[in-house]
Amino acid sequence: MSLSKFESMLKTNSVYFFDSTEFEGIIQYYLDVGRQSLAHKAIKLGLDQHPTSINLKLLHAELLIYEDKLEEADRILTELHAIEPNNEEVYVQKATILSKRKEHLKAIDSLKIALAFTDEQSDILAMIGVEYLYLDNFDSARLSFAKCLEVDYEDYSSLYNVIYCFDMQNQHAEAITYLTSFIDREPFSEVAWHQLGRQHFILEEYESALRAFDYAVVIDESFVGAYLEKAKTLEQLKQYEEAIENYLITIELDDPTAFAYCRVGECNYKLGNRDLALKYFKKTVREDPLLDKGWIALTNLYCEEKRYQKALYFINKAIAIDESNTLYWRKYAEINLKLDFYEEVIKAFKNCIEYNDKSLDIFVGLSDVLNFIGDFEDALKVLITAMREYPIHAEIEYRIGCLNLILGDDEKGLKYLRKGLESDFEYHTIFKELFPGVFDLEMVKEEILKHKKSI
Repeated sequence: MSLSKFESMLKTNSVYFFDSTEFEGIIQYYLDVGRQSLAHKAIKLGLDQHPTSINLKLLHAELLIYEDKLEEADRILTELHAIEPNNEEVYVQKATILSKRKEHLKAIDSLKIALAFTDEQSDILAMIGVEYLYLDNFDSARLSFAKCLEVDYEDYSSLYNVIYCFDMQNQHAEAITYLTSFIDREPFSEVAWHQLGRQHFILEEYESALRAFDYAVVIDESFVGAYLEKAKTLEQLKQYEEAIENYLITIELDDPTAFAYCRVGECNYKLGNRDLALKYFKKTVREDPLLDKGWIALTNLYCEEKRYQKALYFINKAIAIDESNTLYWRKYAEINLKLDFYEEVIKAFKNCIEYNDKSLDIFVGLSDVLNFIGDFEDALKVLITAMREYPIHAEIEYRIGCLNLILGDDEKGLKYLRKGLESDFEYHTIFKELFPGVFDLEMVKEEILKHKKSI
């Protein structure tokens, strides 16, 4: 009623009287819905009619803080502090300003003063916890959030924050101890059981995790998150049929998700249900065409069946979504190698290196493909680059030796061949297949024989 009366007044340019409580409600509404302009008008009119109202001035300061007009807000709060030094809201808003200025320790001090003057301790304790989080002081943050739970056991936001602090310090065993104690006091807290299951899952204690998730869904049969975690746990226990059942429950309870469809597909694939796997992988990419995991699942399925042309189509979809994912470029190389598309294989390996995958097998794979198509000089350049990452490695030394011999640099070729023989003599037998012409050379045979005698 007050709101419609206020807006009617603005439209007609009339001036109506509202008591200060009505103005507070109007201003708070506009702040909540983000209509700052109308909030400013209400504050101005409110202070015109009630110039000494502390609460209206506090709302004015709150709006100024929201708009980052911190100096102006600070002046108002300093005036209010002189009038009402025991008003906790003054200290809370002062803390907000200090926090925005990244003076988090001072913000905490201000909030601690507010604690002495408030009946709503949990709200201020939570704010103190957040300030400690800004400082990465997880121990102090956790203690603040834990105090909130002592005031209100159903403050699940604080419970999540307590566990977040444990997670950030990798203190999963300690989190389990805390949650177990919490559950002793609140045995019907589905959130606590769910969080307990998560901690056991992280520690790969899957049976314990499953038991915790079971309790969570018994307490709340519509707890989608618990069914999802339960399904993931069942997968780890290789109980794929039960995992599928739980993933499907999440789809029934809530809007279908591409993640759930994809996991159902993976479980069916592991059970040997190829057609069902394909069905759910297709549902995955229809539900979320930007979920690259769906396209990769289809890629792997068709690779398994040696249907490489199909696999190539799907791996291209995944790469279009995440172009810098070197695992996808590796798969792209593998598929194109099967299809004898050597230029594409070369492109894939080069992209892996560009995106900082400098694994030995990438350099070696690229060099071998270049060698196979007769591009010996580029193959050698790749290996010289690889030597910066792997200065002593038989796989590289043998290849550099053989390629130099092919290119007619016998001195350098024999030098690197000797290095390879010294690093791993037995390995030379593999290179007979890769460079048969080189190992037929008399000087190479002599070098191998000489090295064999010296062992």
